[in-house]
Amino acid sequence: MARPMKFDRDHALEIATEAIRAEGYEQASVKALSERLGISRSSFYNSFGSREELFAEVIQRYAPSAPDAPLYEPVTGPILPLLENVLRELCRVRSHEDQRRGCIIVNSICELCPAPEAPAALVAELASGSLKRLEELLGIAQAQKEISADANPHALALALQNLMIGLNVLSKVVREEGELWLVAETTLKGLGLLPDKEGRFKA
Repeated sequence: MARPMKFDRDHALEIATEAIRAEGYEQASVKALSERLGISRSSFYNSFGSREELFAEVIQRYAPSAPDAPLYEPVTGPILPLLENVLRELCRVRSHEDQRRGCIIVNSICELCPAPEAPAALVAELASGSLKRLEELLGIAQAQKEISADANPHALALALQNLMIGLNVLSKVVREEGELWLVAETTLKGLGLLPDKEGRFKA
């Protein structure tokens, strides 16, 4: 008797991720996902517990590969070049995506929030954590005299988060990397968060 094919969980998560990015969480029903994965609904529940649990695992797996992942690593140097590099990478990645699927987290925020229950609560919590991390980084930048002592890190963090979410959405219709970077560069300059051409900070 032939042995059953081993279930490849990583590959299954890749398929689920692309399904949710392309079609949204609500369209990625247990039935639809099971059919994509080539398994029965009972096997789906045995493997992932529930659709909500699968979504949480998909997000946890996706986050370290997102363009903004370096923001969550330990910081030892200047903050403004880090922010610039992350935004440049975001523009590069999104402009080179063939299917224009964007960020699964931003897509899910647009689709699911402001519902209070899971999975909307999960992506809302991620957005809150992102804002806190940006504010923390900008506080470090302020302590390092990269930005003005009278700058408001919370307000700047809100503006940066809005920029990153906006770029992820805008990239679905604006495909040129240079155009996306123009948006980011203009915003950074306006916020006083872009070093000059010699690498000096405009504090």
